[in-house]
Amino acid sequence: MGCLHSKTTHLHSPDDPSSLPDSNKPDPTGNGDEVNEELQVPAFKEYGLNELRKATNGFSTDYIVSESGEKAPNVVYRGKLDSNRLVAVKRFSKQSWPDAQQFVEEAAGLGKMRHKRLVNLIGCCAEGDERLLVAEYMPNDTLSKHLFHWDKKPLPWEMRVRVAYFIAQALDHCNTENRKIYHDLNAYRVLFDEDGDPHLSSFGLMKNSRDGKSYSTNLAYTPPEFLRTGRVIAESVIYSYGTVLLDLLSGKHIPPSHALDLIRGKNVLLLMDSSLEGQYANDDATKLVELASKCLQSEPRDRPDTKFLLAAVTPLQKQKEVASHVLMGLSKNTVVMPTMLSPLGKACTRMDLTAVHDILLKTGYKDEEGAENELSFQEWTQQVQEMLNTKKFGDIAFRDKDFKSAIEYYSKLVVMMSVPSATVFARRAFSYLMNGQAELALRDAMQAQVCIPEWPTAFYLQALALSKLGMETDAQDMLNDGATFETKRQNSWRG
Repeated sequence: MGCLHSKTTHLHSPDDPSSLPDSNKPDPTGNGDEVNEELQVPAFKEYGLNELRKATNGFSTDYIVSESGEKAPNVVYRGKLDSNRLVAVKRFSKQSWPDAQQFVEEAAGLGKMRHKRLVNLIGCCAEGDERLLVAEYMPNDTLSKHLFHWDKKPLPWEMRVRVAYFIAQALDHCNTENRKIYHDLNAYRVLFDEDGDPHLSSFGLMKNSRDGKSYSTNLAYTPPEFLRTGRVIAESVIYSYGTVLLDLLSGKHIPPSHALDLIRGKNVLLLMDSSLEGQYANDDATKLVELASKCLQSEPRDRPDTKFLLAAVTPLQKQKEVASHVLMGLSKNTVVMPTMLSPLGKACTRMDLTAVHDILLKTGYKDEEGAENELSFQEWTQQVQEMLNTKKFGDIAFRDKDFKSAIEYYSKLVVMMSVPSATVFARRAFSYLMNGQAELALRDAMQAQVCIPEWPTAFYLQALALSKLGMETDAQDMLNDGATFETKRQNSWRG
């Protein structure tokens, strides 16, 4: 889900683009920013550092989506803005872009571009030593993940052809907008949106730094002219597109020189991914192999242009009517942000655990009507006194943010109580969250829901735990459910 990188001398800011493609996808965020009406993408803007720090939970390592993690020279984080829009935030290394104004100008020029096949850039930040780019968030991982590290099933042939077609569309649009240089095009740069449609990362259209290098991958995959001169030209992008075609055909990262030897030796079947057997017509596979061969010519002048790429891959589309998420076997979830949230719901949405703790403290046990009265009228046996003391010590530990002790006392209390307490489960769930035990937190939040089936707090805490577990779609569903019951409760009070 992350993507990045880097250099050349001929990067021109495009003129204001006039040709924007159609897209019928709704904006799931309800963002109040100025939005491109056709693509539902916010206008480019400069963000404050505090806003992006908050969006990424202080640039938490838990939010990193770069496939090489913290080791990447420029790290990409998942973030959530105050508007609830999910974004990708690329944080450049400290030595990159010493000139803040140059960075902002470069980013703003790129931010004018909008296309349905790009991961569009929506903002930047240049405060102090920090240089950050903000782009649309793509929740369904990279082409690299789906080709080389798949979990359930390999990427089907029709989807691989669609990737080739969509990326050719993106490169052709960049070409028409005078953005002919794309840095280090590879399978990590292709990301999949909530519908399973592939997009080309816009990060690759911007240099890694004023003097940064253009290719971060193994030299075996680098265009020959870059090895000779250290410069990237428009034809270098076509060469890199050829390496992506090899990835799609083989399901492996094969060095171009080895692939070309196989092609020249008429050993095309040795090149093909064996998992694709029976999914394609031999003629179609041959045409894609031939296109890859043309792209990988050692002399730049012998390579085709983007119009040729489009003309070659368009006829290979055989299942245009089938949605990408169906081809990929992904569950399709439309994210609809709740229209009304309580302070607790809002705090959970922005992952503000300090605010959640304060609200749980202030709320106390008042959502469990009669619970404390019931206890007060019980017979004052030693067992009941011990239970009340355990609850008291647990509440004190929870108040003082001694979450390890709170877990210990509340766990004793759960065993002792004849009637389960939703609030105790909620407090222990939050304590588990603060102790880095998200799965146990989710279990307790679900137990709180069992105690009070329509209790918004239980749903909000489940959302927090699911988000910590990386299950963003499920977390959003829980937020929506919590907001629904919040509205239902308020309406019943008004009635």
